[in-house]
Amino acid sequence: MHFSDLSNGLAGQLLIASPFITAPPFAQTVIFLCAYSPQEGAMGIIVNRHLTKPTPEELLQQLGIAPIPPDAAFSVSAGGPVENAHGLVLHSTDWETNGCIPVTDKVLLNASLDVLRDLSIGKGPKYSLLALGHASWAPGQLEEELKNSIWHIAPCHEEMLFSPHYTQKWRNALHSISIDPGKLSYFIGKS
Repeated sequence: MHFSDLSNGLAGQLLIASPFITAPPFAQTVIFLCAYSPQEGAMGIIVNRHLTKPTPEELLQQLGIAPIPPDAAFSVSAGGPVENAHGLVLHSTDWETNGCIPVTDKVLLNASLDVLRDLSIGKGPKYSLLALGHASWAPGQLEEELKNSIWHIAPCHEEMLFSPHYTQKWRNALHSISIDPGKLSYFIGKS
């Protein structure tokens, strides 16, 4: 999916799955929206699904990049169900190369192996998140899902985006917009 304008509307915001979504792959997910356009749809990366396999070392080995020193470790996330064999890196702006796409003034999106090579030797960005795959929406699809309260929108805080505490991100994101998932109820029927 190609987006001609990555600076539109919702790009840089978090989509937080409603507590009422219970089916994979989106139950209890937090998605960083990388691109949004009413004409072209939306694309984002799930930022709270830590993968234990492949390990960063295994992934780098598959790509022909030398193993990383222990102090340069990074983690791998399941970014979404689309093209989940392809890696994308969200990272801080303190490291840049050709092919970096600004999503916000503090977060870049990168599909280049250069970032992984530099991360493997401890010279990459200070903050990064490697995701395998992404999520995408056709034009109008995300707007419809938002209208039906499938997602909540929240501002993105880089501390949470790059936090290694994957299991806490969904609750923390909901709390950031004053929603307590433990206090929500879902009623069906007539009142």
